[in-house]
Amino acid sequence: MKIIALTDIHAAYTAAEEIISAESADVVIIGGDLTTMGTVKEAEEALRRFQKLCRKTFCVAGNMDLPAHDELFVRLGVSLNGRAVRVDDIAFFGVSAAPHSPLHTSYEISEEEIAAITESGWRSAGSARVKIFVPHAPPYGTKLDIIHTGIHVGSVSVRDFIEDCMPDVVICGHIHEARGIDSIGRTRIVNCGDGSHGHYAVIEIKEEIKITHRRRLPSYQTLRQ
Repeated sequence: MKIIALTDIHAAYTAAEEIISAESADVVIIGGDLTTMGTVKEAEEALRRFQKLCRKTFCVAGNMDLPAHDELFVRLGVSLNGRAVRVDDIAFFGVSAAPHSPLHTSYEISEEEIAAITESGWRSAGSARVKIFVPHAPPYGTKLDIIHTGIHVGSVSVRDFIEDCMPDVVICGHIHEARGIDSIGRTRIVNCGDGSHGHYAVIEIKEEIKITHRRRLPSYQTLRQ
């Protein structure tokens, strides 16, 4: 199975479409910040565009989305927030939003809420052979949650869950400058980076799991160079 993961699209929908179209994935995961405080209508129109390219598109909301977007995702049947979706023998589950921060962005929740929602999704993943966890926020204390000042700002609850349950793969975003790949125990973690600037991840699952970080410049940026 080939999975394309994008986060932090921030309304750069054409750039995301170009990535999805070029990669021909079996599953597309949107790991939050589809919009920048965009309307529910805007989010729906973007997802329907993506679904034309890959029918199996699933998502969580990010801290720059709206809580109302989670209701939309449930209605469209694409939500991973506190629930699992199985594709063959692979289960995807996640948690929307990000921990409370000094920025007071539009969708922030407590670490306790993050833990409870994550646990609900994990339970519904059942006995799937491969389990892929999709929090918007990266786990605390990794190289994937370091901001430009050098401090860690990830989620403690996300890290605690990974240490306790060891999902196979974690897909996150939120901290644009900390894109890359890290691990906790046997769990491999990818911060996809800002999809608005063409960054994304490819996860290929066969007998083994291969994760790569890629970048595709949007066509309008290529033309300007």
